[in-house]
Amino acid sequence: MTQGGAARRTVLGAAVLAAGTGLTGLGAGSAAAADEGYGYGSGDGRGHGDGGYQDLPHPTVIGHRGASGYRPEHTIGSYQLALDLGADVIEQDLVPTRDGHLVCRHENEIGGTTDVAEHPEFASRRTTKSVDGVAVTGWFTEDFTLAELKTLRAKERIPAVRQRNTLYDGQWAVPTFEEVLRWADREGKRRGRRVWLHVETKHPSYFRGLGLGLEEPLAKLLRRYGRDGRSAALFLQSFEPSSIQRLSRLVSAPRVVLLSAAGTRPWDFELAKDPRTVADLVKPEGLKWIAGFAQGIGPTMDLILPRDAAGKLGAPTTLVADAHARGLLLHPYTARNENSFLPAEYRKGTDPTAYGDALGAFRTYFEQGIDGIFTDNPDTGLLAAEAFRPGRRPVNR
Repeated sequence: MTQGGAARRTVLGAAVLAAGTGLTGLGAGSAAAADEGYGYGSGDGRGHGDGGYQDLPHPTVIGHRGASGYRPEHTIGSYQLALDLGADVIEQDLVPTRDGHLVCRHENEIGGTTDVAEHPEFASRRTTKSVDGVAVTGWFTEDFTLAELKTLRAKERIPAVRQRNTLYDGQWAVPTFEEVLRWADREGKRRGRRVWLHVETKHPSYFRGLGLGLEEPLAKLLRRYGRDGRSAALFLQSFEPSSIQRLSRLVSAPRVVLLSAAGTRPWDFELAKDPRTVADLVKPEGLKWIAGFAQGIGPTMDLILPRDAAGKLGAPTTLVADAHARGLLLHPYTARNENSFLPAEYRKGTDPTAYGDALGAFRTYFEQGIDGIFTDNPDTGLLAAEAFRPGRRPVNR
């Protein structure tokens, strides 16, 4: 499959900001690329120099929840290490506190990522809730004020896989997104270059139903810190297209629709009785609809390289070519070093926690022509990406 090189990166176009206000109607396509100033740079990877995402290294390496392969996720320590390792972009997931502050956690349930269970004063807050139709038991950020949340310490989410990361349990608090914005500004000034962020709204319909909508306070913070424009050093992302549509009316920063397994439906589609599944959204007509309000997609890698029942990679789909034809970049997720996360042909030995041939897997991913990748191990991703950056071509090109 030929997806790489200059051809895929010539002005792919962006979305019309005002398009796509409903879930079911097809919005305008990406023909307004030049007017919006979005799109890729020149085929040599140098971009136009206007500070937009076309100037990021290509393929782009995104530190997934920071450098979560080495530090507890969504901590300043994890973000700092990702930056120090050379990640091009660093990801944050946002959930709210009871008093409306946005904090960085992968989920609103924090029993697995903080020491809340060790705090007897919060024992009575353990409960079971339905989050996007799934019963979840634990402690939830929306039941804590920011002051209360700040008494907790972060810990490793998957200690059985990443035992070494438990060394850092308790070292960092749960950061607010505003603290991350300040950190990114400080680091940008110190390094003489902007620090890019990739920011996800988590369970936005669920929180809007609680009166804790995410998009408006997020947009307010982005405006306050100068990250709301079309050339902002920031991507916005969500698994719910309506959240991206709402953000498109609030700020001009580039936006990415995340896509889970083919047979699933975004939760906002469930609520709106929209019958489409992810399988519909990755068809040309679905991609055209997404291009009406977003600049990219963040598909699970299985939508690009399906795995068979044995966990081995199958033939690539046409998603990369189809998305690029609609002017959309692709930031698939998530590449990791451990055997348990790798395709079967890249595993080494029988220990699921041991590292496999992650470099080989990364190279296969990049050969598909993707524009970037989320990874828990940004140093591994960067080493593999070097062969696909200016002056080099994917091996199947």
